[in-house]
Amino acid sequence: MPEKQSSEFVENIKTIVIALLIALFIRAFLFQPFNIPSGSMIPTLLVGDYLFVSKYSYGYSRHSFPFSPPLFSGRIWESVPQRGDIAVFKFTADGHTDYIKRVIGLPGDRIQMRSGLLYINDQAVPQVQIADFIEKDRNGNAAQTRQYRETLPGGVSHNVLDMLIDGPVDDTGVFTVPQGHVFMMGDNRDNSSDSRVANGGVGFVPIENLVGRAEFLFFSTDGTAQWWEFWRWFQAARYDRMFRSIEAIQE
Repeated sequence: MPEKQSSEFVENIKTIVIALLIALFIRAFLFQPFNIPSGSMIPTLLVGDYLFVSKYSYGYSRHSFPFSPPLFSGRIWESVPQRGDIAVFKFTADGHTDYIKRVIGLPGDRIQMRSGLLYINDQAVPQVQIADFIEKDRNGNAAQTRQYRETLPGGVSHNVLDMLIDGPVDDTGVFTVPQGHVFMMGDNRDNSSDSRVANGGVGFVPIENLVGRAEFLFFSTDGTAQWWEFWRWFQAARYDRMFRSIEAIQE
């Protein structure tokens, strides 16, 4: 009997180890779950959204692995992001904190904000005002914000918010994106610390710091239920946002 129990214990340990290795492989090389903690990407991504990020889209760097071990520098099988991609990256200042923003500028691009309008390589990015975005807080109070449909060079269209007239980053100098870097911005233009903020902000993001591209939204909650209030989970879920690709969310 003891010998049989010992054999079963060893097999159980093997099963657990194999499962952990498979999970680590998937997280490092294929997909990583990520949740949206702030409102910088509203209206495209909402606080409480949970999505999968593809790790293979831009190749692999040390940031592809948990805790960003200094195994090597640069990227293996590197692929330059596409303008309009929503990407997770490590904050340049600490190399640890995860951020999620939209790729606006590629290496060599000139980026500028003039009176709240985005310019890329001295050309205004087309914007069309659409219906206001309506957001409700946990108490059901609604707030309306001006919303625009923006179309980037290359054809990617998405919605952006304009909360403030003459906001602090509505007028900037010209940012020339260095080689090996990208320029990232949030869709919630007046509520995003991004590449427009150099000192203490995101600044230019090294391509090496990219973790992956946002691909698929698999769960969403409006925050009205705490994690331990399981009896309220169904009420708090945003069912209309579940199991949708990022491309579908942007349409």
